[in-house]
Amino acid sequence: MQLKIPHKYSKDEALARVKKALEDGKSQLAGKATIDQEEWQGDTLHFAFTAQGQSISGTLTVEDKQFDLYAKLPLMLKFFEGKIEAAIAEQAKQMLE
Repeated sequence: MQLKIPHKYSKDEALARVKKALEDGKSQLAGKATIDQEEWQGDTLHFAFTAQGQSISGTLTVEDKQFDLYAKLPLMLKFFEGKIEAAIAEQAKQMLE
């Protein structure tokens, strides 16, 4: 799954917002998902997590006017890719307001 999510912030501001959202979201994930990897290399986050027995991994790159998200979905979740993309876009919109 690949998504490009536009934003109106500078790269530094967008990066700060993503990092804050990740920290804030960890408490909401307790008991629902486990974070297997969270590693920043420059402006790119390499991530992996497991939720409901499904492992998802990928990258999130922060650029000047957009976020580039790549996630490797397990076969079971590929059937719901459109709904997952819509949910991510909605969450990103709320985070960036």
